[in-house]
Amino acid sequence: MDIVWFEKHVPYLSKHRSKIGEKFIMEKKKIAFIRPKNWPLTNQIVYDVLCDQFPNHDVVIFDVNSIILKNPGALLTNLFLTIFLYGLDILKRKKRLRLSFWRTPYIFHQIKRLLQKRITPQEYAFTFQIQSLFDCSISGVPHFVYTDHTHLENLKYSSTNPAKLYAPEWIALEKQIYHNASLVFVRSLNVQRSVIEDYQCPPKNVILVYAGSNVNISPIKTVNADYSTPHILFVGIEWKRKGGPDLIEAFKLVRETCPQARLTIVGAKPDIQLPNCDVIGPVKSADLDRYYQKASIFCLPTYVEPFGIVFIEAMSAHLPIIATRVGAIPDFVEDGDNGWLVEPGDVPGLANALLKLINNPQDCAVFGERGFQQTQQRYSWLAVGKRFREHIIQKINSNS
Repeated sequence: MDIVWFEKHVPYLSKHRSKIGEKFIMEKKKIAFIRPKNWPLTNQIVYDVLCDQFPNHDVVIFDVNSIILKNPGALLTNLFLTIFLYGLDILKRKKRLRLSFWRTPYIFHQIKRLLQKRITPQEYAFTFQIQSLFDCSISGVPHFVYTDHTHLENLKYSSTNPAKLYAPEWIALEKQIYHNASLVFVRSLNVQRSVIEDYQCPPKNVILVYAGSNVNISPIKTVNADYSTPHILFVGIEWKRKGGPDLIEAFKLVRETCPQARLTIVGAKPDIQLPNCDVIGPVKSADLDRYYQKASIFCLPTYVEPFGIVFIEAMSAHLPIIATRVGAIPDFVEDGDNGWLVEPGDVPGLANALLKLINNPQDCAVFGERGFQQTQQRYSWLAVGKRFREHIIQKINSNS
C-alpha cells in the first residue's frame, strides 16, 4: 500500500508535513518498520504515516510473520514448545494456539536473532516496531515501539482470570521490550499507566500519542442528519467479547417502549431472528461509511478493549457513543459529554442509556458534534504522525 492509496482511503496529510526539527539531519537514510504482519489495517497505515513524516528516508518493512514462515526449523521448534507450554490450556480452550505461538521465550529470541541478521546498524537511522510481542531493538540504533496493549493490563478487566495469562518467562521478556526502547508510544492512558506501573518504565519514556480512524468517514452527516430515526449501529467481529448478546437483550427492552427502534449489526454474523434487527456480517472498509451515515447511535458494550478504533470511526461520523467503562474507552467517551458509559454486562443500564438518546435526538446531535471535534483534535493520523516525528527527533537529537 503506497501513500496514494492512503490519501484516498484515510485522507489526512501530505500537504501538512511537520516543520518540527528543521535542524535534525540523519545521514542514515533508512528506517526499519517492523510489524507482526500487514493486517490489521493499522499496520499498513502506520507505515504510510512514517513515510509521510520522514519523506527523505526509505522506510523498509519487516513482516515478522513472513520472516518466521521462511524459517521452517524455527517454526516447527516453536510449535512444539507452544504445545509444551500451553498445550493443556489450548485443549481446554482457555488459550488459542495462534496467539500462544507468539508468546514463547524461544520465538521471542528467534525473532530478535533473525532481525539482527537483516538490519545493519550502520544503514538505519532508527527502528520502529508496532505492537509489543517481540523486542526488535538493535544495539547502536534508536528504537521506538508503538502499542495499544500490555499483557498485564489484562488483569484490569473483571473478566480476566490471572490463570489465563501467558508464561511468566514470556512476561519477563515483554518487560525487556519496553526497557530496551528509546521511547514507547501508546494509544491510551490505561496502557501508558500499565507500561509505567506494571513494567517499571520511566514515565518520560512512555508517550501518549493516541491513534486515528482506519477508514474514510464522511466529515458531514447527510443521512439521518437530525437523528430522528432511532437507528442503533454495532460494528465488531468478535460478537461475544464485544458484548453483542448484551446489546440484543437491551434492544429487546428498548423495543418495549420504542417499537420503531432499529439495530444493525456489521462485522459479526450471529444467528439472530429479531424484528427490526439487520445482521449484515463482514463488509469492506470502504462500505462502512454508509452504515455510520444511517445510524443515530453507536453502541458497542465490549468486555475487553485494548483500544477500539471502531469508536473513533463512529465519532468521526458524528455519532453519540454508548459503551462500557473498560480499557481505553473512557479516554475518548466522556460520560454525559459525547456519550454514555455503563458497566460491562449491565443490560438494564445499557437499555436506559439507549433510550436516553433515542428519546432526545437533540442530545445525539450535541454528543455527536463533540465526539467529531475530539477526533479532529486528537484522534487523527495526522496528529499522531506529528507526535511521532516530534518525539523521535527530540530523542535522537538529545542522544547525539
